[in-house]
Amino acid sequence: MSRAETFFRGRRLRRTPALRRLTAETRLDPSRLVQPLFVRDGDGAGEPIAALPGQSRLTVGTVAEAAREAADLGIGGLLLFGLPAAKDAGGSGAWVEDGVVQRALHTLAEAGTGLVLMADVCLCEYTDHGHCGIVEDGEVLNDPTLEVLGRTAGSLAAAGADVVAPSAMMDGQVAALRAALDASGHEATAILSYAAKYASAFYGPFREAVGSAPGFGDRRGYQMDPPNGREALREIAADLDEGADMVMVKPALPYLDVLRAARERFDAPLAAYHVSGEYAMLEAAAERGWVDRRSAVLETLTAIARAGADILITYHAKDAARWLR
Repeated sequence: MSRAETFFRGRRLRRTPALRRLTAETRLDPSRLVQPLFVRDGDGAGEPIAALPGQSRLTVGTVAEAAREAADLGIGGLLLFGLPAAKDAGGSGAWVEDGVVQRALHTLAEAGTGLVLMADVCLCEYTDHGHCGIVEDGEVLNDPTLEVLGRTAGSLAAAGADVVAPSAMMDGQVAALRAALDASGHEATAILSYAAKYASAFYGPFREAVGSAPGFGDRRGYQMDPPNGREALREIAADLDEGADMVMVKPALPYLDVLRAARERFDAPLAAYHVSGEYAMLEAAAERGWVDRRSAVLETLTAIARAGADILITYHAKDAARWLR
């Protein structure tokens, strides 16, 4: 072939594993991964979660061991969710001083793992009706919920949370948390906002894990409508204006376009939550031999990072960290 007939030879840089590593445009690192943990009231060992193979409902007594394992793997942080012994209409277990997540945070702070400790701020795990806010006459009330979310954030910060993560999708929730944190002397506590959280079909295994399925209706009146992408950018902009330090898109894979658009528009640290249903689908396919588990998981997480996520919240964090070492 003459020089005039030469063409692009992309294969040159794909020829060996070393060349592919050297020229990779997107790199996963364990320090960018966050492992969600479920912490329940009670004693004993962890309870396996059927809908989330490989995940368990831990106790306060066992959470430090899980944290040390994550730290040894180089994982960046933990995101804690609570399963109280009892629930009520106001979700009081979310903010009481001796709540299950508050006690877990104290335990983790004493363990000194060096992990970033994040705590979810929502009421759905603590209310007997399963909604994310205060309910009156069958309606989820926005503004009365803000006061409770602020109280919850202050309680979690006092217990040792480095980051509080409001996920209730109430209008003004970031401003309410920032005001409550500052008023209680927790100006240094950061906020990771679930800014673009969609009313998704992929949350089912999580709801089974914490028993948070709504007792009536659904959450479409406050979580985002899946057809809307531009609205997500307005939500993110509003949360940053209210004081969010980091923002999140949730779920990850069905909303990679939203993640990319957010990355191109905003400079703040951007997280994506690879949610329970996404995790469960990969686990089910791998269990049946339909996909290679390691390859499929790493390809999925790479896609999320390539779309623009700085922080990847995933139930695969520990396995991915082992594979990346």
